[in-house]
Amino acid sequence: MPRLRLFGPARDAAGTGATTVTGDDVGAVLDAACASFGTEFVEVLARSAVWLNGEPAGRDRPVGAGDEIAVLPPVSGG
Repeated sequence: MPRLRLFGPARDAAGTGATTVTGDDVGAVLDAACASFGTEFVEVLARSAVWLNGEPAGRDRPVGAGDEIAVLPPVSGG
């Protein structure tokens, strides 16, 4: 199963910093996480970046057992 890493508000909403989630692609993993973690997580995910193995990734990217998906909070600069 792919490993899901959660940072900042995503970690707070989920109540954990990491978990494994079943799914064949990034979208399926995120959908399963939303079903598990609830509305607050869904809202955070809508404004977060998603990376697969250290690179930005869309929902259609396939994932395997050794992959890591990271949900990163929005970053402001200045």
